[in-house]
Amino acid sequence: MADELLFEVADKIATITLNRPERRNAFTQEMFDAWIAALEECQARDDINVVILTGAGTAFCSGGDVKAMGERELTPLEEKDYLWKHLNRLPLTMEHMDKPVIAAVNGAAAGAGMDAALMCDIRFAGESARFSEAYIKIGLLSGEGATWFLPRLVGLGKAFEMLWTGDWVDAEEAKNIGLVNDVFPDDELQDKVREFAARIANGPSISVRMLKRMVYQGQRMDMRTHLDMTSSHMSIVRKTKDYKNAVKAFANKEKPVFKGE
Repeated sequence: MADELLFEVADKIATITLNRPERRNAFTQEMFDAWIAALEECQARDDINVVILTGAGTAFCSGGDVKAMGERELTPLEEKDYLWKHLNRLPLTMEHMDKPVIAAVNGAAAGAGMDAALMCDIRFAGESARFSEAYIKIGLLSGEGATWFLPRLVGLGKAFEMLWTGDWVDAEEAKNIGLVNDVFPDDELQDKVREFAARIANGPSISVRMLKRMVYQGQRMDMRTHLDMTSSHMSIVRKTKDYKNAVKAFANKEKPVFKGE
């Protein structure tokens, strides 16, 4: 992986750290490519059950390099192709993943940096975290899916407010509007997120992954179709060793040990 992105795996948890603290983790193309490669590796590896995304230093991610964007001279078609072939690969890769992805937002998340947090399944924030859909401040649109993710998380009204103004939302307000699940002291954030991730990573991974797929697919289905899918998935997990061993452990008043089988 590039030095601009750190990738570590331990105890069934992969941690992806955006590593340009001197630039508040604004991403480069090299970082972006390494980021996508890391996610693809996480999806493929059997020893990874959960992914944590965070930033080095005091920021989560300040988005793209505004100066570099201003210097780029492309035709409209070239610009669209660049976004689709490069930047849009991130939300599409995230959509493909059925393993839980958790954002540990350790500071400012702005523009595409906020969008990256929105793509994750769950977000936890440090007290100093703050969020801004800052594109509007330089006359741009959200290019990384905020107009898709944000209304689903906070509702239309608040989404329009954030998109049209680019105003900052602090960690407590983010929790109040459902943008993040919880807020922790900055010096406890990483430990708290890892503690939560460990609970999921040590659970029945087949069921965890199926639940993620069911929830997202359910957003695009009628109830009858969704229940039909659910009954099919249920018949599969009932045949797993994890389910059978957990039932035995429950009967014996023991704690089950899940192996993803």
